[in-house]
Amino acid sequence: MEEKRPMDASGASLLIAFAVLLAVNQVVVKTTGGGFGPVFQAGLRSALGVIILLIWIKARGIPIRLTRTILFWGAVNGVVFSFEFIALYIALDLSTVSRVSIIFYSMPVWLALAGHLLLPGERLNRVGAVGLVLAMAGVALAMRDDSAGQANWLGDILALAAALFWAAIALIMRLTPLSRVPPETQMLVVVGVSTPVLLGLAPLLGDTFRDPQPLHLAGLAFQAIFIASFGYLLWAKLISIYRAGEVASFSFLSPVFAVILGWWLLGEHISSLIWVALALVAAGVFLINRR
Repeated sequence: MEEKRPMDASGASLLIAFAVLLAVNQVVVKTTGGGFGPVFQAGLRSALGVIILLIWIKARGIPIRLTRTILFWGAVNGVVFSFEFIALYIALDLSTVSRVSIIFYSMPVWLALAGHLLLPGERLNRVGAVGLVLAMAGVALAMRDDSAGQANWLGDILALAAALFWAAIALIMRLTPLSRVPPETQMLVVVGVSTPVLLGLAPLLGDTFRDPQPLHLAGLAFQAIFIASFGYLLWAKLISIYRAGEVASFSFLSPVFAVILGWWLLGEHISSLIWVALALVAAGVFLINRR
């Protein structure tokens, strides 16, 4: 398996921009939940994302070559992708943006742990191991905080499950034949598979329509354009170039932005415990990826 190159300034700039987008997306998902049930919202986002990806691929003249192997692993990743967003969207429906973000963006911790065991050139040293412990302590602290009565244990567990599913997606993209497939092909299959899975499960896992308003439709459009299609294309491209742990490490910026946005835009209560948890997770992820 090819060893990926270390992070450079170009990749870092793109990942910082992507981290900001992901933080904004948490607030958008929470707000859009006023118009659509969580799983149904995720399914609609994937459906719109497929349409946008197809338009992009057609406009760019990108060839799509699908073999049985690619279809198989793409379908596997699509199912994992579906369960990631079932867990994340329900978590955001049940709990606050701030605590869900801290737990969900612990993904680099779990990916670093898996990378230590499975990926060449990505073994943790002693400093990385200390970082792993700090980040895990931060997640535990975030789950302990009651967020002024806004906490929800099911939401916490689902946010953690979503983080594990996200780490699994990154591993599948690195350890299977998908690693040799262009990002456009990967994401078309993954998002395409997730669409019927999410829409099919939506009526079984909650409501579908709530009270859709123009604001909620705009939220869906934002998710489809900037996250489900172009955002994930960017992430898939970067993880095909750079070391998985270093790409994932930039996601620790997202909960920082998400906590601030949750307080500023949604009026969420941010306790001192949440800030301490955020600092521990950020410090841990930094140490994990410190060269």
